[in-house]
Amino acid sequence: MLISFKSKSSPEVLMYQEHAQRILDLLHKSPTRGVITAAEAGQALSILENEVAASRLHPENDVEHDAHTPEKEEDESNEHAKAQRVGFGARAYPLLEMLRSAKADGNDIIWGV
Repeated sequence: MLISFKSKSSPEVLMYQEHAQRILDLLHKSPTRGVITAAEAGQALSILENEVAASRLHPENDVEHDAHTPEKEEDESNEHAKAQRVGFGARAYPLLEMLRSAKADGNDIIWGV
């Protein structure tokens, strides 16, 4: 299922629910419907930036990193297979940008409506 994050301050951000779940869990938000108010944006941004920093310090513990590793193809090297992995920081980046913009402009972020 796709989650469509919307804000007046930036373009829409689409994420698969399985990828957005970790972000929403950190922010104590429901994946079905919710809002991050302009007042909450600063704290949400801080929480997510700290999690991104932690995942970069310990990539071996990055749940996104290992859970979505593509299958290695016959003629593919191990290095190439590892390069295709997408970490938490990369998945969270579009929403982090939306949060920064929403905070600066004083707008809310909504989804599921």
